[in-house]
Amino acid sequence: MIKFVVFICGAIVMSFEILGSRVLAPNFGSSVFVWGSLISVFLAGLSAGYYSGGRLADINPSSRKLSLIIVAPGILFLTFPLYSGPISDWIFMKDLGIRTSPLIASSILFLIPAVFLGIVSPYTAKLMICSLHTSGKTIGTLYALSTFGSIIGTLITSFYLITLAGVNSLIMGQGVLLIGLAIPLYFMNLRCSIEQSHNSLTGKPRV
Repeated sequence: MIKFVVFICGAIVMSFEILGSRVLAPNFGSSVFVWGSLISVFLAGLSAGYYSGGRLADINPSSRKLSLIIVAPGILFLTFPLYSGPISDWIFMKDLGIRTSPLIASSILFLIPAVFLGIVSPYTAKLMICSLHTSGKTIGTLYALSTFGSIIGTLITSFYLITLAGVNSLIMGQGVLLIGLAIPLYFMNLRCSIEQSHNSLTGKPRV
């Protein structure tokens, strides 16, 4: 289940970036400034997410907490059509320039979801590590799954999905998928494997 979650979140983050170009296009076009803004914002969000996820994973991690992390971008995606248009139009009317306008719009619309999706990989790594001796393999596998998911998400969205449905419908569908992933995670209530193993060896009760 955890590996599937990592794969899907990796797919969604890149799919969302591709769809983001269509969200910005009506007001800001599809210039190199738009793509540069999108890529930079998503990379910044993922970087912040990786860092935050590592910090959060050291504080009694569990699948219930992971489910709440995944629900957050799910809700943002479900409500995306309500605020994306007005925000994009408002920034366009401010006429801040061909470089600044798409950068600000990208930051407001895409940074926070990217942060939450970035948290997933390091957080799940802590949940999946069963032994310090295999921690490198586990982390490598999870990040490979996330990256592979990103490749699949990019190809499927750009080659097929974007021609079959509207941008807002696809983004809302991603929100439904994320919430659908979060529900079983909440009831699984998995906790850090290393801490459980340590507690069993030392005789400490599991929290």
